[in-house]
Order: sequence, then structure tokens, then C-alpha cells
Amino acid sequence: MERFVIVGGGLAGATAAGELREQGFDGEVHLFAAEPHSPYIRPPLSKEYFTGKEARDSIFVHPDDWYRERELVVSTASPVVALADHAVTLESGREVWFDRVLLATGSSARRLEVAGSSAAGIHYLRTVEDSETLRDAVAGGGQNVVVIGGGWIGLEIAAAARGYGNTVTVLMRDAIPLASAIGEELGTMFRELHEANGVTFEVRDVLSFDTRDGSVTGVVTNAGTVPATLVVVGIGADPNVELADAAGLEVEDGILVDEHLAASANDVFAAGDVANAYHPVVMQRMRNEHWANALGTGKVAARSMLGQKAIFDEVPYFYTDQYDLGMEYSGYPLLADGAKVVYRGNRAKREFIAFWVAEGSVVAGMNVNVWDVNEDVKELITSGRAVDEAKLADESVALSTL
Repeated sequence: MERFVIVGGGLAGATAAGELREQGFDGEVHLFAAEPHSPYIRPPLSKEYFTGKEARDSIFVHPDDWYRERELVVSTASPVVALADHAVTLESGREVWFDRVLLATGSSARRLEVAGSSAAGIHYLRTVEDSETLRDAVAGGGQNVVVIGGGWIGLEIAAAARGYGNTVTVLMRDAIPLASAIGEELGTMFRELHEANGVTFEVRDVLSFDTRDGSVTGVVTNAGTVPATLVVVGIGADPNVELADAAGLEVEDGILVDEHLAASANDVFAAGDVANAYHPVVMQRMRNEHWANALGTGKVAARSMLGQKAIFDEVPYFYTDQYDLGMEYSGYPLLADGAKVVYRGNRAKREFIAFWVAEGSVVAGMNVNVWDVNEDVKELITSGRAVDEAKLADESVALSTL
């Protein structure tokens, strides 16, 4: 009987396991999760679960019975420490052979290594325990919270912390948050949203942390010290490539895989945050850390493991919820860089769609507090057809007719 092994207990690994059964694979499937939980979804850790809108059960990909019913063997608290020719070795010393293996090892929060960085009160957000510890710390309000980093995680935590009644300061290296992701104009919209809700932004370089009795009391910057009773560091994530690197796989900002998600060694595949995959649309490699990427690459990897000619060519997608703003983004950041932005809707009320248009075609779209349009936006992107910018901006013209 064939045996497939999945290394990683996130959405990509769980999705791949389920897809193997959906596609009719009747061999053994073993999923090894390093954390002491069955596979769970990470976006709620800074969104619905963190804000208390959803219960803990909502973060799990599937209930435990779901895996048992499909004869999927999930081993939690079982880190894989070595990968050799058709075998993995667990931290316990147990060796497990495989016919094919999927590496879905995810990524880890990037650490800020400066003096005082080990003090109590300095938080990172990656695991469910991180989310629960941080939520317990801010839920009572009254904290002086400093967020280091103006990316999606940092801004979502800033919004939630304000919602719990804390003072919030965001420290960034650039004046406009999210500029590298969505451009300065829309990044400014997010900054103004936060400022309207009482968040202060400062352009600072972090040098060290002030501490007292082992706890953080301030963030020392190039322009003085910012007082803090609690600090959240959100400066990005690094792919967990140690296992692949030690096994001799090709690694560069993730595990290098082709459009089928096959790695440089036979019978080895990668999916999720750790996969730096060739994307046939942009004809470049892309590593994506968002929820939809884990879901899509998990399915394609499973089919490729079964020998099907599956290709990962989906349009990247992510979403955010901050205060009363909900947003969905679909598109290719590589193609959107430098593209013209065309707006449809009411920007003053933050109810609009932004389209990035390059060489006459839509390459990305972002709907802000406008719903049930994402599929139409994706269709515009995937079609590659020329669009009339005036009609694109005209709300009376249905997107499906463009």
C-alpha cells in the first residue's frame, strides 16, 4: 500500500490530506503537526478569534472526527526533524517511510533582535497560543500598546487593541503603511482610518527596548523613547525551510517548486507559505503567505502527488477587517506595481472598488465595503481582456458586462 506523508499542521497540509481522499487515493496518509493541535487556520488569530467574535472551535480546519472518518492519521506535537530519501524522522526518533511527501511547514514570525527583546510584554503573533496570550493582555484595556510594523498583521492588531480600549502607537520605517502592497494612495486611506480611531503613527527606527524588573517599559528609537506597557512586533515572516535545506532541496525565499508544486527532489512537494512556486501567469516565482494560497496550493499539491497534471495558476487573494472596514484583494502585485488605479464607487465613504490597470487590462482589484463582486473582479483579471476605463469606473455598468 502506498503511503503519503504531509509535514505541517496548517491549512495547506489539511487541505492536501482531504484532497487526496477526494481524488480517490486509498493508501495511507500521515500528517505530522509540530504544534499540539489539529490543523487550524491562522487569519482568525488577528481577526475574528482575536476580537472575540468567533469561538475557538472556528479556527480549526476540520473537527477531529473528520480526519478519522477519512482514515487520515494526524499526529500532533510531532515535529519532523529530518528528511532523507523517502523517509522522515520525528523528534521522538521514530522514522516513517513514504512514497511521496508534502512539505507544508509554513513560516515563522520574524524576530527583532535588539537589546531588551526578551523582556516580558513583547509579543509576536503566529500561533493560537500567541493570539490567546496577546488577547488576554489587551482585552482589559488601559494598556499603552506599541505596534512595531505597519503591515496587515500590525494594523489588524492595532485596530483590535483600540477596540479593547487601549492606547496604540504604530512605529514604521515609512510614513505610509501598506504602501508596498497596495500603493501610497490606498495606504494613506488605511492610515487615516486608524488615525480617525485614535491610533498614532510614528516613523522611527527601533534601536532597543527599555525594561524594568524584566518587563518592557518603552521602545528606544532613533528619535527618542516611546513609552509602552505592551509591544507587538509585526515585521514579517520567514519561511520554515530548515528541514528542506538540510535535505539538500533547492531553497531561496522558500522551497523552490514548479507550477505543479514539485520540489527539486523526486517525490517531494511543497505547499503553503513555504512554497516559492513558479506562477505561469506572471512567469516568475511567487511566495504567498495568505489563506487562499494555502488552500489552493494544498489542493494542487495533492493532485500532483497523485500524478495528475495539476497546475497552480490561481489569482492571489487576501482580505482584512479593521474597524468598520472590510476589504478583499485579488490580483498580481508584481503586475500591479506601477499600474494605473481606477476607482468605482464612493471613496469618501470607503465604499468602492479599486482596479489596477496595466496595458489596458485589469491585473488586480480591491473591493472595500462592497460585497459579492470578488468573483467578477477575478474574472476580469483572468480573462486579460481590454477594458474601457470609463465603463470600469461607472457604477451603472455591471462588472459582468465589461
